[in-house]
Amino acid sequence: MSQNFGIEIPKAHPLTPHRPPVRYLMVINAGGSMIARLFLESREMVTEFDAAVEEVATMTSGLVPEMGALGAEWDRALQSHSAAERASAAVYTLPV
Repeated sequence: MSQNFGIEIPKAHPLTPHRPPVRYLMVINAGGSMIARLFLESREMVTEFDAAVEEVATMTSGLVPEMGALGAEWDRALQSHSAAERASAAVYTLPV
């Protein structure tokens, strides 16, 4: 009789690289509702959610936003937003 009583030993974790950290949090008006979007350093969007959740306040605590996302680096990521929405966006650079 074995000593593990039928319980498998956990397998080793794969040695794959971790995902890159989120670098930017943007609060932007999207058709009348405020949403928060998380972006990588490359300006690739990771996720979006309602900007009214408590986590947004926690993540931005003590950070000063850059107002507006009109630069060319944001063109591809924000192509579905109008110029007015992009101008009023608050972009927070998150500490890594």
